[in-house]
Amino acid sequence: MTRKMTRRDFAAMAASSLLAMTMLGRPAAAAISPSDAQGLVQALVDDIFRVIESGRSESAILKDFDGLFAKYADVEIIARQVLGADSRRATPAQMRAFTDAFRGYIARKYGKRFREFIGGRIDVQSAAKVKSFHEVRTMAHLKGEAPFEVKFLVSDKSGRPRFFNMLIEGVNLMLTETAEIGARLDQRRGDIDALIRDLRTMG
Repeated sequence: MTRKMTRRDFAAMAASSLLAMTMLGRPAAAAISPSDAQGLVQALVDDIFRVIESGRSESAILKDFDGLFAKYADVEIIARQVLGADSRRATPAQMRAFTDAFRGYIARKYGKRFREFIGGRIDVQSAAKVKSFHEVRTMAHLKGEAPFEVKFLVSDKSGRPRFFNMLIEGVNLMLTETAEIGARLDQRRGDIDALIRDLRTMG
């Protein structure tokens, strides 16, 4: 017996293809080097620890993470890929609102996760070119836990180096969020405005 494909199923299946299509369609990145990509991630890591070790309140820290995500991540590309095929029917105003709401949602969600790194460290180890982007490998060390790998995928599609995906212990941020956003949009019966309202309180 076959099961009807939902938006969530389609989004998860298509995410890798959308990512590949976007990256293949970008101009040649002659200016960016593995050193540039590694430097970006090192600066991000330094800023993450500056924020989480500041002693400020959780709300202030999460607000700072919103700024870090805007500074270091290619938010527009990530948001469009996560929304998938539905981004093509969204109006420009909806895409701006979705991108803004998605940035805040990601900052809250992953900002809380990175607070677990207080007292630990992230070692930026290496960077290598992979097709049209660069993969930066880091090793995370949390108190009382075995070290685990965090990878950042970096490109300069937006005109300067930014990361467009992150893998934590092999868990792909792009695919995870594509599935979750797709499921939420299914619950809202494809209503993008309702999804945007949800994102402003999620994370």
